[in-house]
This record gives sequence, C-alpha cells and structure tokens, in this order.
Amino acid sequence: MRIPSLTIKSALLPASAATLILAGVVTRVFAGPDAAHMVWGIGLIVVGAPLIWRTLRDAGHGHFATDIIASLAVVAAVALGQPFAGLIIVLMQSGGEALERYAEGRASAAVRALEEAAPRLAHRLSGEIVEDIPAIDVVIGDILLVRPGDLVPCDGVVTDGQSELDLSRLTGEPMPVAATTGTALMSGAANGSGVLRMRATARAAESQYARIVELVRSAQGSKAPLQRTADRYAVWFTPITLLVCATVLFVTGDWVRVLAVLVVATPCPLILAMPVAIVGGVNRAARRHIIIRNGGALERLAAITTVVFDKTGTITIGEPRVQGIKVSDGFTEEDVLRNAAIVEQGAGHLLARVIVAEGERRFGHMPHAIGTVEVPGQGVTGEVAGRLVRVGSRAFVVAHGGATSAALAKFETSAATLRAYVVIDNRLAGIIEYADEVRPAVPALLARLRSAGVRHVMMLSGDNAPSARAIGERVGIAEVHGDLLAADKSAIIARMMRSHEVVLMVGDGINDAPALSSADVGVALAAHGGGISAEAADVIILIDSLDRVGDAVEIGHYTMRIAKQSLIVGLGLSAVAMIVAAFGFIPPTVGAVLQEAIDVAVIVNALRTSRA
Repeated sequence: MRIPSLTIKSALLPASAATLILAGVVTRVFAGPDAAHMVWGIGLIVVGAPLIWRTLRDAGHGHFATDIIASLAVVAAVALGQPFAGLIIVLMQSGGEALERYAEGRASAAVRALEEAAPRLAHRLSGEIVEDIPAIDVVIGDILLVRPGDLVPCDGVVTDGQSELDLSRLTGEPMPVAATTGTALMSGAANGSGVLRMRATARAAESQYARIVELVRSAQGSKAPLQRTADRYAVWFTPITLLVCATVLFVTGDWVRVLAVLVVATPCPLILAMPVAIVGGVNRAARRHIIIRNGGALERLAAITTVVFDKTGTITIGEPRVQGIKVSDGFTEEDVLRNAAIVEQGAGHLLARVIVAEGERRFGHMPHAIGTVEVPGQGVTGEVAGRLVRVGSRAFVVAHGGATSAALAKFETSAATLRAYVVIDNRLAGIIEYADEVRPAVPALLARLRSAGVRHVMMLSGDNAPSARAIGERVGIAEVHGDLLAADKSAIIARMMRSHEVVLMVGDGINDAPALSSADVGVALAAHGGGISAEAADVIILIDSLDRVGDAVEIGHYTMRIAKQSLIVGLGLSAVAMIVAAFGFIPPTVGAVLQEAIDVAVIVNALRTSRA
C-alpha cells in the first residue's frame, strides 16, 4: 500500500492561478498597472469559470458547502474590476481542494479483488468422464470432482470421499474441518489432500462466496456519505456572511465594500485547515505503519463509539499451536509428541504441520516413519522404531481399536475444541490439544480505546460460540458472538450503526470484507499481505501489531482537535476582518492580503498534526 500522490488534475487549477498572479506581478513591473490588470482580469475569467460552474452544479444537487462565498467573491471581483483579489480566492479555494484530494487517496477495489479470487473452474463428472467447465456453468444437481488443492466451485454436499477443508476464506478460522459423505460444502472453501465427489446444491452465482462479493458491493454502495467538518461550519458561517453583505449593500450601496467583505470572509480556514491537518495526520499515521485511505476515515476515527474485533487473526494470532499434551499412564509428553511428530511428517494437512513444527522445536531433526498411510480428513498411521503409531481424530482412533469413547472422555476435560489423539501399539498414549494464541497486547489496547471515548467493545467470530466466549473472557470482552458467517458479521455491524453508534471494525480475512466495508471505519491487519480485506478497509495496518489500532484512533482524535482549533481561530479572525471591512476600512486588495496572513496562521497551526 502507498499514500497517493497529488494528481495532476487536482493541482492544475491552483498552479494556473499562482502562475497568473506571478505573471501579472511581472507584467506590472515591466509594462505598468494597466497591462497587469488585463493579465489578471483575463486570467480570473479563465480559472474562475470552473470554480463557479462546479458551485452552481453542486447547488443544483442541493449541496451548499464552503465554495459558495468563494464563488460569489470571484463573481464580484470580475464585475467590479478587482481581478487580483479574485485570483487570490481561486488560489486558496482550489489549493485547499487539491490538498484534500491528496489526503483522500484512491478508491477501494475490494469488489474487483473478491471477484478475481472467486473459484473459476469446476470438474463435472459424466459417468467416469471428467469435463472441465467454468464454475458459472454448474447447475444444481451436477456431480463434481474436487481434487486436492481445489477451491469448491459452488455450494453442495459430499457424495463420496474423505478430506479436510480450509474454511479460513469464509469463516476466518484456521482449523481444518473434516469432510466425508454428507458434509455440506460452501463455495470458496479450499480442499485438502483428499479427493471428493460432490453434488451441486446451488449455482456459483448463488453460493456462499458470491454472497460475500455481493455483501461487499452493497455495503460500499449504501454507506452514508460523511458530512465533513468544514461543511458543518460552513452551514452557519455562509449565511452570516451573506447577511452582512446584504446589510452593507442596503446601508451603503457600495458594491466595492461588499466585495471587500466577501474577500476577507472567504472561508479559507474552512478550505485549508481540514486538508492540511488531515495530510499531517495521514503522514503521521504512515510513520507508524498505518495507512489511512482518506480524510473522511480520519475524521470518523475521532468519533468512534463502538469497536468490533474479529477473533481469529485479530484478537488471536490466527495460527493453531500446540496448547498442551495429556498423557496416559506409562507414557510421557516426549513419547506422545515425538512419535506423533514423526508420523505426521508424512501427512499434508495444517494440524500435522503444527505438530511437526512443535516436535522440531523441542527435539530438532527427527527420522521419518515407515509405511506411512494417511486417511484424508481422519488420521495417519506409521511405524516408528518398531512401534505402530496412529494420530488422528477421535473417530479414527476409536474405529481402529485404539481406545474406547469412555476412555477418551476422561482426557477431554479442558475447553480445547480441537485435539489430535495419539495411539501407540493399540494403546491410547495421549491427546495433543490445539489453541490459537491470544495477542498479549489486547488488554492494554482495550484500556486505551476506553480512555479515547469508546463505550462498547464486541468480538465476532466464525468459530464455535463456546470457544469464542472463552477467548472473550480471557481478554476482557464481555459481548461475544460465535458461529458467524460473513453475512452475519455485516448484519451485526449494520444493526449497531442503525442505533447511531459510530462503529470501527477490525479484521484480517476475506470473511471480514463485508463487515469492514459496512462499518464507519474498517481497519485491516495486513502484515501478511492483507489482500481483499485491505482493499475493503479504510485503514490498513502494515505490521503485525494490534496496538496500532489504538494509535490510529488517537491520531484521529489529535488531528481533529488541531483542525477544529485552526477552524475556530481562522473563522474568528475572518469574522473580525469582515466587520472592519463592512465599515469601509479594508479595500478588497488589502483584504486579500489580510486573508493570506490568516491562512498562514491557520496552516502553521494545522501542520502540528504531522509531528510524531
């Protein structure tokens, strides 16, 4: 990710205005004031016309913002022959807008990225003939072959075969799920090492993955536009200015004095303070490895009342690890782990790699088992130093006579929801329990968020509800929802926003993309690439550090505090100058220079946001 550069298009108008002002100054020195007046007059018409046209167009759509007074000042400057003052107004207005374009960044490409990652190919069976077809051509009732490593092309049900499925793209959970005859399949799930036959129960366009794409698209299209802080100030400042102008005209009949009021009242603090402060805040965040896509996101960060966390990969590390080992009489932890790790070297699923990694960490290089046989989605068998070792699911070891259900129940007393059962020479040797490690920074982050004004914290998870609640209790999050799909997370976010909460959502996976798009501010943890979740988010954290969420919120608060200081001071000075001009003490040209001095003060103060 990168901070977007200032576009040529947005810089063209202020650059042209500045060039014309300089050209008039040079002309005045070498050809006299009349020639300079002509250069400025023609230039004002050329660069002022786009500004006025856009103001009229926006007004036609019911949008009245900071550019109304600026446009009126430009029109008055042309009518009254005061082109220098008019060019100064064009420079300030268009320059502020160019800075704002710089702060806004590029639009999200989340929907396009999701569509590009969708399952594309299906293997349709006609008898024993396999035909490769586009996934969109699958119809309900088709029998499909799902090979190792394939993405499931559409929703369906397994008719034959055994394997394990990686559902992390859909639920965010890294733990593989066994698939056997009768297992329901969701499009976008990744098949493991086994071969499956499935019957399609929905077309690809109506399946789970397609629903995620549509959720992101609808969330981005329906998010209410933010009323920017500058426009909220303009709502009252603009009519006050127009009232003063009308009063001056009614009392004095002096149009030049009216122009002077418009020039000093042109809300350059509104035009400049916000974009300058936001650019500073965006740059400050970038130094903390936080990319804020646009100024609107930075403004909303300062107003957050609710923070919602995904569980896996956000509150937790996102990778299963060995949590503990329980052993039977006559065995040690070393016996159980070492034998299991040696046998699992011949298996290809995720949990096998976890056991092997833990074994290598504890024991270093290990020999390979003899005669390894894997039953996809169930377990693996092999010979280690003359002993028969089986490692697998509960059903796998019971089916092979390694233990009875009653014997296993004595070991299943912890809250762990995923276990590998180890049988050596047909005796239960032990159970290896897995867990996803909680990030140690979570409690401190929650305290920071509450001190920043966050009233409500929630955790959402695709994991089963008991496991999710156990993680919530460990970190101090009281409200936890489990067993959620992408649509469920997005619906919960939408419900809170309808209750007038300003919601920040933190996530890291494809399944979080709809919720990230729906929330007032979506924050993606993208240390490992981020992908689609980063495209759907407003804020992207580039390092694997959850405490950067607190940094982003605090930067938002600091930036808006400085910006509002600049707005209030700048508008206050403009109001004083407006009153003085109304009494005829400030001519338009002097007013333009005075407004420049106010602008410099506003900019200097707003630049404080960039300090680390």
